[in-house]
Amino acid sequence: MRTFWPRNRHAILEQGRLATQALRLWIPRQVAIALVAATTMTLVIGFATVLIPNPVFARDIAPVWWNYPVWLLTGALSGMLVATYFGGSKTPEPADESSVQQLGRPGKLGVAGGFLAWFAVGCPVCNKLALLALGYSGAITWFAPIQPVLAVGALVLTGVALFARLRGQVACPVRERPMEAAR
Repeated sequence: MRTFWPRNRHAILEQGRLATQALRLWIPRQVAIALVAATTMTLVIGFATVLIPNPVFARDIAPVWWNYPVWLLTGALSGMLVATYFGGSKTPEPADESSVQQLGRPGKLGVAGGFLAWFAVGCPVCNKLALLALGYSGAITWFAPIQPVLAVGALVLTGVALFARLRGQVACPVRERPMEAAR
């Protein structure tokens, strides 16, 4: 059985320490990748959901106040998550065996978080899936009220994926092999 979260408080603090240590070990290349990926994700969601006004897309219902922080936080978390897939040259010291757990597949959680954020901050009646399934009044009556729940889910899923990737960089580091040993 895969354990995604530790079971006791001490283990949770240890996992948090591992994630923080991973962030400290990032090299400038990873920071640059995080910034580029965060900017790209923020621009893509912002243009498509018309949180950034543009002539290509339209929005029938104005954004609400919470759309902007969810949009920006999702972009930042997603950018950091992407950067975890680009390892650095700093090698962490091996973690003790008690802190190593099976990490599951956090990449899937990150993708799910990105899609949920897209649906959460978008116009409820501009969403073709909601419009087809519920109709115009159904999208306003049924889909719009659950958008804040989708937003929380998006942030939680993306945050959990980032946390798992960060702690995995220290708990289960991949060491580079010399070229002669690889042959």
